[in-house]
Parts: sequence; C-alpha cells; structure tokens
Amino acid sequence: MDTPRPPLAPAHRTLPAYVRHWAETTPDRRAFTFVDHPAPHARGVHRTLTWRRLDLRVRSLAARLAEEAEPGERVALLCPQGTEYVTAFLAALAAGLVAVPLFPPGLPGHGDRLSAVLADARPAVVVTTGGALDEVRRFCAGTAVTVVAADQVPDDAGDRRPDPPDDAAVAYLQYTSGSTRTPAGVEITHANVVANARQALTAYGADDRPVTCVGWLPLYHDMGLVLSVAAPVVRGLLSVLMDPVAFLHEPVRWLRLLAAHPRAVSAAPNFAYDYCASAVTGAQKAGLRLEGVAALINGSEPVRPGTADAFHAAFAAQGLAPDTHCPSYGLAEATVFVSAARPGEPLRRFALDRDALATGKALPARPDDPAAVLLAGCGTPAGQQVRVADPVSRAALPEGEVGEIWVRGPNVGRGYWNQDRLTEAVFGAGATGAAAGADGSGDWLRTGDLGTFLDGQLIVTGRLKDLIVVDGRNHYPQDVEATAQEAHPAVRRDRLAAFAVPGAQGERVAIVAEHVRTTSLVGLDVPALVRAVRAAVSVGHGLRLADVVLVPPGTVPRTSSGKVSRALTRERYLAGAYTAGTAR
Repeated sequence: MDTPRPPLAPAHRTLPAYVRHWAETTPDRRAFTFVDHPAPHARGVHRTLTWRRLDLRVRSLAARLAEEAEPGERVALLCPQGTEYVTAFLAALAAGLVAVPLFPPGLPGHGDRLSAVLADARPAVVVTTGGALDEVRRFCAGTAVTVVAADQVPDDAGDRRPDPPDDAAVAYLQYTSGSTRTPAGVEITHANVVANARQALTAYGADDRPVTCVGWLPLYHDMGLVLSVAAPVVRGLLSVLMDPVAFLHEPVRWLRLLAAHPRAVSAAPNFAYDYCASAVTGAQKAGLRLEGVAALINGSEPVRPGTADAFHAAFAAQGLAPDTHCPSYGLAEATVFVSAARPGEPLRRFALDRDALATGKALPARPDDPAAVLLAGCGTPAGQQVRVADPVSRAALPEGEVGEIWVRGPNVGRGYWNQDRLTEAVFGAGATGAAAGADGSGDWLRTGDLGTFLDGQLIVTGRLKDLIVVDGRNHYPQDVEATAQEAHPAVRRDRLAAFAVPGAQGERVAIVAEHVRTTSLVGLDVPALVRAVRAAVSVGHGLRLADVVLVPPGTVPRTSSGKVSRALTRERYLAGAYTAGTAR
C-alpha cells in the first residue's frame, strides 16, 4: 500500500541508482501504471509495476543487453507505449549502454524517419515487445542488429549490478523532431537528465509535495520521457501512462486519469487543450472532478492565452482551477525543460504591437486591438541561465528586444551525435558583453528560437529559421497561421503551415491548410474560403498571399512529436506535391 508521500531521496547521479534506492526503501509502492484501452469505449485496464518489480525487470533486462552489446554502444527502443518501454530505457542505462528512444515501425507516416535515425545511430541491439516482435524483425531484416523482446526476458536472466556509469557519459540520444531540420541525435548525459528532472520537479512544485505524473505524450518525445519517466524516478513518484492513440480516440480518458489521481501533473501541446474543450461532451463531463489537478504544462511554442481560457471555461464546472495552466519552454538540446510558469500563479498575458514585433521590439498594445499579438509568458528559468542575444553580434539584448534565446546550465546536452560542426555552431556559442557572464567563460546553447523578457517573464515569439521576411518586415508563421485558421470555420485548427516562397520581386508567402474532417473539398465553397483567408491575412498582417492551398485532413506533414513541419510542407509545395486532391 502506498504511503502518503515518498521519503526524500539522497542525491544519486543516475536514474538506475534512483530505481535501486526506491526498490530498497519503498519496495511495494507503485512506480509505473500503464492504462490500456483495448476496445474503443473501454474505461481502461491498469497494469502496474512496483519499485521492487521495476528494479528486478531492469536488472534482468540489463544483464541480457550486456550480453549483446559493449558499454557505450547504442540500444534502439522500438517498443509501444507502456511499462516495457520504461523498463527497456532504464535497463539500457543500467547496462552502461546508450538508449535511443524511438517507436515501432507501424507509426503512420514515420517509417522513413525511423530508417534514417537507425542508420545514423547504428544500434547494436533493438528492444521491442513480444507483440511487436515480428513487425520489428521484418523492419530490421538485412541488418546485423540483434532484436530483443523486453517482456520475453525472464526474471532470472541475471542479477546485473554493473559499476555505476560515469554521470558525464552519454545516457541516451534524443533525436530532434525534425520540424525545422533533418533529425539529429542530441547526446544527453546521465547528469543532464537527472539535473533536468530535478529542475522540472522544482518548477512544478513536486520536489517537496507528493504528486502523480499523468501522461499520454509518447515516451520517445523529450517531454514525455522526462516528465513521465525521469522525474518520477528521481522523486519516487507514481507515473500513470496511456497511449497517445487512446487520447486521440477519446480525449476524456486523459481527463479521467487526471481526476482519479491526487495532485496530478501532466503536459500537453496547445492542440490537446483545444481538442478537449471542443470534443469532450456534456455527458462525459458528468461526474468528472478536476479540482485536485496540480499543474497542466503547455509546452507549445508559442503558447496562446486563448487556448488556456477555452480549456478552463470548458471545465470550470468540474472544479478545474484557472491557475493550474503552466506555459513552459524547452527543447531537446537542453534535455527538455528550460523555463516554466509556476502552478498557483495566474497566467501572465502579453498583448504586443504587431508592427513593432516585426521590427524586433516587444511593445505593449491594447488587448482588444485586432492587430495585437497575444502571447503567454513562459515563466522564469528553471535552475539554469537564459539570455536573449542578437543572433549576429551575439551581444545581450535588454528586456523588450527580441533576439535569439540562449541557454546555459547542467541540463544542456553534450552536443549532436557524430556532428562536430553542428555541435560547435549550436552548443559552442561564445557570448559578448553582459551575455558572457561575470567571468566571461562558458559556452551557451543557441536554441534557434526567438523571444524576449518582459516583466521577468520569458516570451517565446517563434523560430529563427521559420521567420518570414517580406519587403524587409519580419512575420512569424504561427501568427499568420492563427489568423488564417480563424478566417473560416472549415480550416482545421493547428493543421496548416505558412512559409516563404520565392517570387519575382523577393519572398512571398504561401499557406497550405487542411480542411476539417466534417466536410470534403467537393462540399466546400473553396473560392470563398480562399478569399476569406487572403482578406484576413491582408488586413491583419499587410501581406498579399502568393497561394492558399486547401488539402484533405492528414496531408500536412507533422513531426514525430505532432508539430506541423513547415520545412517539409514547403519542400513538398515547391516540388509540386499539392496538386491532386487539393484545391486553391
């Protein structure tokens, strides 16, 4: 039976050391629960590992992996979401190997990415489950890799207690989502992930109070891995997992898990909060009580205040407190968490002048001004240094000026796997002036994200590489996309991409947008939709769109973490891919 709260753990250097600690001190406490939904309307089948059982499974699988690979070699995780994924990840670390969190071959639309990552990582072993074993073996056919089914390794496979790995050694490769470039593997050390777990626990009020981590984000995603695995392991908390597909099929399942567990902490992108607000029915809300939710993390870039407002309005009657929404900022290169709004504090809102923002100045505007850009503050840095610097001169910028966000701290990864030149460019930035720090030493991580500080809050405005420059003015694509999706009800929210295309007299802007699932191209007045989008963007941004392409649902490419890939959408647009089955 669980005690009210886990005792404080001494400072360990690796996640496997924490697993052993909790197995020795609180062996019968629940560690991980996976809630399976085998049928469309199933309420969920719970499968739980205690800390004792988790430690046994980690040691057994670590012994099996050590038979197949030498320390420092890579182990690719091609497991479905579940407790086997957690066990495989921790076992790879315990064996002194380098985990590569990935996904089974059946994930729709990501087969090419999986092949590319495996070719880059060159794993010695692939770990999966018995249910996915045949599929994974077929996918890996023709390679020399050994495939191991985690759930088929017996408990007595070995009682491996290897020398603890050096905390400066690489624990895993976190491959970036590829939303702005070809995926690259970030080298995350044991020290990095432990540090970031502690930073997240402190930021979200879980370091000194018992919480339950509830998550449906995929475990191959940086936020899912840290919030649902690393942080609970460091603090000895219960982590409740569900499959992302189960959430997409019936979003109320996530809310039920939040309601069922005291002081739940969870994370999701913008679209998930919008989705719940629109899709959860009145009948599903009946009996749902959310007053015990401790923190809801929104890691989108940027976070829209309207999303938080709509979500809380939809579930206020269920007791959801308005101060649970925690806009946050992070990236894989910093393990994940960088800056976060704290639970219990009201959402910080900023209405900014659109024209001034286009020139790199964050000047206030009236919130009711139609031309204002509304953004949420992402709180303050979580145990690390954050600066805003001029991306060209590298000089620190004062509050209110937009520049590139730079990060320095114990959570910043070691670099990119086998990419020395890119590592030097991204992880080896030397700042000038005040950004260099008092001693003038220490490299900074260049995030590639644009933002500023206002009233001590980090404001994220967009991606440097996504920035659209037309006639010398900067335009943020997500700002243009937000205008376009509000212009007509048939434009599917968060499933569109705005990007620059070459024109006779410089850059122009095109939009590729999916239509909602409740209609079809045949049933739509496409010319009227295109006119509405063009007019809204013209009025709101002073832009004359070069093209507006309407495509069926599922056409706009997304990264493995669910974000729209503007770079790939642009590439396909320029290659003429959006012709058959689309409309302008």
